Amino acid sequence: MVSYARAGALAATALLLTGALAGCDDGTDDKPGRATGGGRAGSPSAPASSAADGKPALPGSLTSQHLDWKRCGAPEGGSAPGSNWRCASVRVPLDYAKPQGDTIGIALIRKQARDKGRRLGSMLFNFGGPGGSGVSILPRAAGSYEKLNTRYDLVGFDPRGVAGSAGVRCRSDQEQEDAARKVDMTPDTAAEEAAFMKDGADFGAGCERRSGKVLPFVGTTNAARDMDLIREVLGDRKLTYFGMSYGTELGGTYAHLFPANVGRTVLDAVVDPTADAVGHARNQTTGFQRALDNYLKDRGQDPGAGTRRIARLLAGIDRKPLPTGTSRELNESLAITGIVMPLYAKDNWPVLTRALDEAESGRGSMLLQLADSYNNRDEKGRYGTESHSQRAISCADSNVRPTVADARALLPEFEKLSPVFGAFLAWDTAGWCSDWPVKGERATPEASAPGAGPVLVVGTTGDPATPYEGARKMADELGKGVGVLLTNKGEGHGAYGRSACVTSTVDAYFLDGKVPADGKTCS
Repeated sequence: MVSYARAGALAATALLLTGALAGCDDGTDDKPGRATGGGRAGSPSAPASSAADGKPALPGSLTSQHLDWKRCGAPEGGSAPGSNWRCASVRVPLDYAKPQGDTIGIALIRKQARDKGRRLGSMLFNFGGPGGSGVSILPRAAGSYEKLNTRYDLVGFDPRGVAGSAGVRCRSDQEQEDAARKVDMTPDTAAEEAAFMKDGADFGAGCERRSGKVLPFVGTTNAARDMDLIREVLGDRKLTYFGMSYGTELGGTYAHLFPANVGRTVLDAVVDPTADAVGHARNQTTGFQRALDNYLKDRGQDPGAGTRRIARLLAGIDRKPLPTGTSRELNESLAITGIVMPLYAKDNWPVLTRALDEAESGRGSMLLQLADSYNNRDEKGRYGTESHSQRAISCADSNVRPTVADARALLPEFEKLSPVFGAFLAWDTAGWCSDWPVKGERATPEASAPGAGPVLVVGTTGDPATPYEGARKMADELGKGVGVLLTNKGEGHGAYGRSACVTSTVDAYFLDGKVPADGKTCS
């Protein structure tokens, strides 16, 4: 598996992808997106966080630590946020089984509530990935949460293994560039298969060399434990949480571990908690093809004929990469990634049309630009480390390790589901955690949360990366009286800030505790 972010992975900045396209689109911009909960700062804390899930209780040196909020510097690859933002670091155990042992710092960023007299507490965000930096993303996304910021402190964090929180690093920029150029993500020959699998193993070995100390401890379960310690240190009786994309898996895990501490919680663009690594790839194959079909229908094209045309285009690029006007060519793997990115938001469909038209005319510049944006590559060839963290967290979580033979066996089914994305995602199952140096924790996450307050689960019918069916399954897994399903009939990855109905429903829940009827539909 090549080192840049895969299409099969959930884009950490999915709700900000439209803004990332500003350089190549028309300038349109997509905003990102209980009855009890939302404790006030200084209110009595719940029992020590780690004791709630069977781990040893945390020492007072951690649960009572004082946060030193200071003006924020510029995150890697970004610029410093405005003067209303403050940053701090909270210490957490590296290994929750040894809470008196080594600690790491979890980077936090906060914008305090504007109406301090009616403040409800802190609202913690996770925008997905895994691997997205909340410290970097939240200030850029905060315009969408102005109404919530009247009564909540907006708090972002870098989960363990990400950016400012002992961020995992696995490869140099040049190594990533070489992999993107040389490794075929839909191998057709024995030599290409061998190179594909070797690249996955080499990536894991690089993670172990550079980040071996933290690598066994970067999984979602530990990140959820960190969230409870953050809640306690912030002084909130219950956790108010807004999770998107992978952040929904993190939120479901938290609810399972700490049901008594669940406050007003919204999960938008929901990961299917019943799907293992292969099931997730199958879901995304279905979801991206569904989005492509909807895009083609919107353009007045027959979905079947349009899909076959794009598949022929990709086959041609596989045989002969397209020139881009630079020293770099557009290969098939990059072309698929370039097609994936604008499918995350309907506003970007015109960009996809122009990029495909250009590619069919024999030039790959726009698809390469889209792929670079998705892969966190800047004009100087520097890559962000989101894909490093993403892979490390995913492989620490999942103990499913498909082989080359398993991937080959999936090809007929996946290619039938999608002639465009099927082979890419089938092979992805084998390459992603190939020879990974850390054993995965489980096949699927646990989200059952008996006794928790209501959790609002938002699914969009045309979501490509986290198909709608996952929202239904998450609501069911959380349990009767806990999971409350809100359906958004629309396109794109995430509904808050895109659907006025969803946005007003979520705001009413967070601000007034109004829980909508289970099964409500926004259209």
